[in-house]
Amino acid sequence: MRRKITVFVIIAICFLLQSTLFQALSFASITPNLLIVVTSAFGFMRGRKEGMWIGFFCGLLLDVFFGNVIGFYALVYAYIGYINGFFRKMFFPDDIKLPLILIAASDFSYNILVYIFLFFLRSRFRFSYYIVHIMLPELVYTILVTIILYFVILKINQKLEIIEKRRASKFV
Repeated sequence: MRRKITVFVIIAICFLLQSTLFQALSFASITPNLLIVVTSAFGFMRGRKEGMWIGFFCGLLLDVFFGNVIGFYALVYAYIGYINGFFRKMFFPDDIKLPLILIAASDFSYNILVYIFLFFLRSRFRFSYYIVHIMLPELVYTILVTIILYFVILKINQKLEIIEKRRASKFV
């Protein structure tokens, strides 16, 4: 129960930061995607199932507050969390290369899917403009914010795992 409450608080804080503070700190109307960072991080730290559920709830928040169709972002984020869960066995807390690569790939994949389903299918074919002016700046900004946010999420996850192991050893 403690983990669920903590994850909910992390998602809520990141959503609020993404939709308020980082909107004010945007560069050329580009903001970092903190919810991708949360979804990806929990995906490769905790596995496919938890990554999928966290991604689903992150996407659902975006759907409810900013989406035109309920479920689009929830589905995209759930897939991103699930796919990142495949890398759980390769994850080492001390190594930041894998998290940076996975979060960058997740953000890029997210932007490709958004382009295909929200722009391309509506006959907006300026893919080169979308890559140069939206995708790459958001990717760079997200990676810069990831360097700080990832370590915060990592420390919280490690503390929760220590608490869970202590509780499990009491009952054994």
